[in-house]
Amino acid sequence: MRMILLRAGCAMIAMTGAATLSHAQDTAVADGTTDQADAYHDEPSRDIVVTGVLPTARQDMLSGVAVLEGADLTQKLRPSIGETLARTPGVSATSFGPSASRPVLRGLQGERVRVLTDGIGSIDVSNTSADHATVVNPLLADRIEVLRGPQSLLYGSAAIGGVVNVLDKRIPTEVPGEPVHVGAIATYGSAAKERSVAGAIDVPLTGHLVVHADGSYMKSDDMRIGGYALTPELRAQALESAALPVDPDEEEPVDFAANAAVRGKLPNSAAETWTAGAGIAYIGEGGSLGIAYSHYDSLYGVPIRFATEPGQEQEAPRLSLSQDRIDARAEVNANGSLIDKIKLRFGYADYQHSELEENGEVGTTFYNKGMEGRLEFTQARRGLWSGATGAQFYTRDFNVVGEEAFLPKNSTGQWGLFTLQQLDFDRLKLEAGARFEHTSLSAKPLPGQPQFFAGDRSFDSFSGSLGASYRFADDWRFGVNVSRTERAPAAEELFANGPHAGTEAFEIGNPDFDLETAWSVEAVLRGQGTGYTFEASAYHSWFSNFIYDDRTGEIEDGLPVYQFSQADARYYGFEVQGSLTLAKLGDAEIVADGLADYTHARIVDVGPAPRIPPLRLLGGLGVNSPKIDVRGEVEWVDDQDRISTFETPTKGYTMVNAEINFRPWGTDRPLSFALSANNIFDVDARRHASFLKDYAPLAGRDIRLTARVNF
Repeated sequence: MRMILLRAGCAMIAMTGAATLSHAQDTAVADGTTDQADAYHDEPSRDIVVTGVLPTARQDMLSGVAVLEGADLTQKLRPSIGETLARTPGVSATSFGPSASRPVLRGLQGERVRVLTDGIGSIDVSNTSADHATVVNPLLADRIEVLRGPQSLLYGSAAIGGVVNVLDKRIPTEVPGEPVHVGAIATYGSAAKERSVAGAIDVPLTGHLVVHADGSYMKSDDMRIGGYALTPELRAQALESAALPVDPDEEEPVDFAANAAVRGKLPNSAAETWTAGAGIAYIGEGGSLGIAYSHYDSLYGVPIRFATEPGQEQEAPRLSLSQDRIDARAEVNANGSLIDKIKLRFGYADYQHSELEENGEVGTTFYNKGMEGRLEFTQARRGLWSGATGAQFYTRDFNVVGEEAFLPKNSTGQWGLFTLQQLDFDRLKLEAGARFEHTSLSAKPLPGQPQFFAGDRSFDSFSGSLGASYRFADDWRFGVNVSRTERAPAAEELFANGPHAGTEAFEIGNPDFDLETAWSVEAVLRGQGTGYTFEASAYHSWFSNFIYDDRTGEIEDGLPVYQFSQADARYYGFEVQGSLTLAKLGDAEIVADGLADYTHARIVDVGPAPRIPPLRLLGGLGVNSPKIDVRGEVEWVDDQDRISTFETPTKGYTMVNAEINFRPWGTDRPLSFALSANNIFDVDARRHASFLKDYAPLAGRDIRLTARVNF
């Protein structure tokens, strides 16, 4: 991957002059003598964003973007991709316990955020419900990119909120310069007694053939929290219920007083996960070809939605999850007058998970088989003009079996055509993208399921974008993009009609939904110079037929009813981030950094949209040197009292964190340690984007130690 990134970075330098590489790398590429071992160990430049059909200098991106890698990624690693990215600008998390936490981008989650593994979807059911974990292992990630705007839509209409792309080396893309290359990481986190270890090995069999193997294991206990599990309002409600007479006909009466007293630990949040994978690739001057197999296995608990009033259901479900997956990648360096490169990416997965009752019996089982493929043609550059065009397909066969099946057996087929074209006038850059997509969905209820819709729906959608950026000073660029996007409803939004134990909700869809459409505009300002970086983006989206789910206030089968609806909606907000070197003391630098993000969302003629993160400010101060980095930060999150009907307000919080990165032999050696203290003052913190925020706060004080080796 890093060899490809290096070539891409040099190409972009020739095109734009905006990205930079180290002098050693630049010289090596210029004379064609790049050392494979150095390229294998060097980290890719943050200046190049590889997610998208064209590797692009970050300075030229027409929307907000975030890159997590190196020591920063090591410090932020958590068991789930949502928690790993939760302190990234514009990103929150669903926080359905420590294991099932998916990214929330600019207030959008679920079906509107695509989580990818090296450009291909995770092929799981995490978009179906917040309690379903994403089958992506951050422990094996080399780099994570968060991308919004025009290029993200080239991954499908489901990326209307953005793309999270996790990059790893499971399919090798370069030949190591040593006989055996080994990378490993081990972590301990005190809040849940989390123990994790992961490792990968790459062996060149010949000068062109490389084999890869990796594996990981993680086990955690119930998570420590900084106070009570229930909010003060729900505790008071539970204590009132405890004073009521017990119904003599009730078989298992709820101990409301005990529910109100739960504190210090989050019951039913323990987890155990292991993965294994292997890959092989041929890498030559004309291109590469590789294939990989991986297995993912996890058993995790979903925090309990404690009953606080008579008649409410209370369950402690655990999910037993497994996935077998095959991935393939091919790349041809055509070097022709019309086509420069041809890329093919394919993934197939067989997934299932069972929701287990408290006695260990299987209650409901989810089955999902899916395939996704992408074929991309990168055009040969012609003067000012560059671009890429391609096709994508996706299929899914999904079924839920059990007493609490809230969806019928269904299948989804989707294919799309996309293109991205760029004109580079040096100071002025223009970009245009387009995507056509056909989606067909079919619901096939099993006998004895009259509550479900039976039939087919199909949608044709078109999305397009136009953007421009202008460099008005050295290393300062301002850009604007305008896009119109269309998204086909997902099967869950169309066909749901039943109780779901994992979320403890009765979910109802609508098979008559139309396409969801949005007009969006975003402005971006980026700049950098000696000792500082700055990036700001502001956005506004006007949705038509926006699909949202909200609590109705009704109770069905002892569960609160959540109904999917369509209406017009307005989303707007901003993200700002930057860093500044305050002083230099020999080899050390004192650096201040900060970020701010905010999203305002409203359903027209209804009110505030549900589960929208409030204003957040985060500031840090650190000392960086070749062997040791020390940093402290304060994260302040505002109250959220702009709430939808039947939603509860969320109290803000201030969290203090500190970290140390230690490299005993400097940056050019393979061993590093990371020590961090998170939520030092043990505050009771809850994310408004979470369905379970009133029942499951974030982790309390957490001391984490991580060791990483790469040789």
